[in-house]
Amino acid sequence: MRQYVYLLFLAGCLSSCSGTLKGVKSSSVYSQKMVENRAMKTFNTNRNEQQLAKAHWDYVPGLVAYSVLEAWRQYPEKTEYYNLVKAYADHCLQGRDTVHVKESNIDDLAAGKILFTLYQEELKKGNMADAQRYKNCATFLRNKLKFQHSRIDASKPGTGGFFHKGIYPNQMWLDGLYMGPALYAGWQYSYGKEEGAEANRQSWEDIALQFKTIHQFTYDQNKQLNYHGWSADPSDENSFWAKKEGPYKGTSPEFWARGMGWYFAALVDVLEVMPKEHADYKNLTMIVNQVAAGLAKYQDKSGSWYQLLQYDALKRADGKGDEIGGEIYNKCDHANYLESSASSMFTYAYLKGMRLGVLEKSTYQPVAEKAYKGLLKNFIREERAGEIDILQSCASAGLGPFKDISRTGTANYYLCGKDVTVTENEGKAIGPFILASLEYERTK
Repeated sequence: MRQYVYLLFLAGCLSSCSGTLKGVKSSSVYSQKMVENRAMKTFNTNRNEQQLAKAHWDYVPGLVAYSVLEAWRQYPEKTEYYNLVKAYADHCLQGRDTVHVKESNIDDLAAGKILFTLYQEELKKGNMADAQRYKNCATFLRNKLKFQHSRIDASKPGTGGFFHKGIYPNQMWLDGLYMGPALYAGWQYSYGKEEGAEANRQSWEDIALQFKTIHQFTYDQNKQLNYHGWSADPSDENSFWAKKEGPYKGTSPEFWARGMGWYFAALVDVLEVMPKEHADYKNLTMIVNQVAAGLAKYQDKSGSWYQLLQYDALKRADGKGDEIGGEIYNKCDHANYLESSASSMFTYAYLKGMRLGVLEKSTYQPVAEKAYKGLLKNFIREERAGEIDILQSCASAGLGPFKDISRTGTANYYLCGKDVTVTENEGKAIGPFILASLEYERTK
């Protein structure tokens, strides 16, 4: 009980004591606490425990590594943060300048976001060999996406959109915008001028196309939310979950919080580096404002957001499950719940969007303040030894493919699916919490 009261005190102090954070011990700075107690030790990814220095090349360790690197950029005296991320990159590269990525798998690209900062820092140090390896690997990943990744062809709506993965033909998921286009944008910002002005402009146009396409087909004007996934070919067997006709044809049935979290975070990350004079900058700014306005409507009074965004805790799985081909899947009566990874992503995106000037402070500062306090109150558990845990995150979720028809995209699936378990100290929550805390700490 004493620890709980102390946590509430800290949460209140964080929200009301401007300037306090810079004058207190680093142990009270939540970004550093999460880096040092979780990211630098062990974390979970899809129910498997990993240590960052020896983790495999994947979007979850990559997200954790990126958040640690951003913490180093904000607190450069923490050189151990930088060294850990460099160790992770070097472990994955094994002296080479490429990593293994599966064909047309957009998730395999996201970890490359750490390479831009590593390149710049090693270049400053005169470590040309490592710097060049990092740049070469970033270029390999960007080129893999731009030139080789499968896209929706001209015979279908959404022409030019990147497949989420090769096993999901003609599908775009909200998650994918964080994985691929945001990496693509980082490359254009860092090295795009090297390919010439017109080629650089076209590449930014290609990046913007991905956001415009998925927003066009997944944004529900009435709900003001984006459906998790969309298929340009809903008749394909791998798109069994997709709406077959009518408004929002091709969309999945529900609004999944983390899917929108990836999407919101990708928008602010791309807008941070996109040339403001590019014709599509205004388009992406319009989209991020639509996303921000919609999500604000669904913020719970606690400050956080639910796993299934359009419902509250009264929503439960129906206890009957989903019947497909005479078989029953996703049967339980679990209740909807406040979810930590998405709530962290939303908090990060609101705070960063305001800092960048693409979201209006007078409108969203109260949302963001309430959201950050909600993260501390609802999800952070402090242990006697001073360590912290982040609770109540969704382990994973997806849509199909046909060989996994239990992944139906229904409310039953997001609450009962065999892969959609509730876990703690998940990398997909640790990374966004660190990023949200860093943005919050900038304002204090």
